Amino acid sequence: MSEVETALWQRFAEQAKAGELYLDSEEAARQCLAACDQRVTDLEGILRYAQQAQFVSGFGDFHMADDLQKMFKGQASGEPNSIDAIIREHMEVVKDMGQIMALSIKRISGQDVTNSVHFNTNTESMGA
Repeated sequence: MSEVETALWQRFAEQAKAGELYLDSEEAARQCLAACDQRVTDLEGILRYAQQAQFVSGFGDFHMADDLQKMFKGQASGEPNSIDAIIREHMEVVKDMGQIMALSIKRISGQDVTNSVHFNTNTESMGA
């Protein structure tokens, strides 16, 4: 996901907090919130696998083998475009989406959504 797309969803979340953006269907918002929860769970699992990818070995006893190991470790973790950084960025976007859904539910029904696994959203603290 590009920085532009990430910034766009952050802006959408801010608009939702300000009451400027919301879904007008409670059922759709609930389904989207459940999907966001599931996506965060899925991404957490993928992140665990990605973090394991930084521990590669078996390239041999050559100097080039050490270079390859460092390269793969950098691609897995610790660099701006490493797989773990990208997964975390996706998780933040999904959380922004979830906030929009939770705020939509509150706006429509007056009910805070606090039973959601990952969002545990208390919309009062979000300024809504």
